Amino acid sequence: MDKSPEQPTRKPPRFFGIHARPGKAFSIVLAILPFAVLLIVYLTASEIRHRENEADKLLPKISQMTAAVQHMAFEKNRRTGTYLMLNDTLASMKRLLIGTGLAAATALLLGLNIGLFPGINAALNPFITFIAMIPPLSVLPILFISFGVDEAAKIVLIFLGIFPLITRDIRLAVHKLPHEQLTKAATLGASQFQLAYRIILPQVMPRLIEAVRLSLGSAWLFLIAAEAIAASSGLGYRIFLVRRYLAMDVILPYVLWITFLGFVMDWLLRHIMRCFYPWYAANGGHK
Repeated sequence: MDKSPEQPTRKPPRFFGIHARPGKAFSIVLAILPFAVLLIVYLTASEIRHRENEADKLLPKISQMTAAVQHMAFEKNRRTGTYLMLNDTLASMKRLLIGTGLAAATALLLGLNIGLFPGINAALNPFITFIAMIPPLSVLPILFISFGVDEAAKIVLIFLGIFPLITRDIRLAVHKLPHEQLTKAATLGASQFQLAYRIILPQVMPRLIEAVRLSLGSAWLFLIAAEAIAASSGLGYRIFLVRRYLAMDVILPYVLWITFLGFVMDWLLRHIMRCFYPWYAANGGHK
C-alpha cells in the first residue's frame, strides 16, 4: 500500500523576522505596546514614590497633572487676564512657523540653484557647508546681542539651525534627477528659468516637505532653548519658569503638549504630500 507523501509542517508565524508582514490589527497592537509599557512603569513608580512621600513632586499623579492643566489652560490668570497655556502655545507656534517657513523658502531657492548651476554651486556650496558646521546654540548670545531679546533673535536662531541642512538636502535632490530630462527640455527650447522653476521645482517640492518634516525636531529644540533664556511667553519659557518650583505637574503636560503639536505638524505635512504629490510616495518617498 502506497504511503501518501508527508505534508510539510507549517512553521509558526514570525512577526519580527526580516520577511515578516504583521497584519493591520497586530501592527496597531505593536504600536500601542511601548506606550502602554511606559504608562504602566510611570504609574507604578509614581504610586511607590507617593506612598513613601505624599508631597513628592518628581513623579506627580495623573490627578495632579490634570488639575495643573485645568489651571493653566482653562482658567484665566489673575495677573495677565489670559489663558497661560493658550498664550504660550500661540507665542511659540508663531516663532516656529515664521522661522521654519523662512528657512524652507530660502533653502528651496538656494538648494535649487546650487544643485542646477555649477557656477552658483562653486560659489555658495562651501559657504552653506561652513554655516551647517556651526552649532546654532553657540551663536545664541551673539543673536541676542545683535537682534535684542525680542522675537527676531528667536526666529533667526530657528532659521540658522535648519536652513543649511534643508538647502543641502534640496541640492542633493536636484543632483539625483536624470540628466537626460534636462537635456531633452533644453533641446525642446526650455530656457534656464523654465528649466529651474517649471521642470525642476515641482519635482523637488515633495523633498522640501520631507526635509522640513525631518527638521521639525531641531526647530523645536532651538525655539525652546531661545525661550528658556530670554522670553516673557512661550512653551519653553513656561517650562523653565516653573522648574525652579519643581512643578513637574506643569512641566510634564507641557512636554506632552509640545510632542502632540509636533505630531500634528508632521501629520499635516505628510497629508499635504500624499494629496499633492502621490507619485513621490509611490516612487519610494516616506509615507
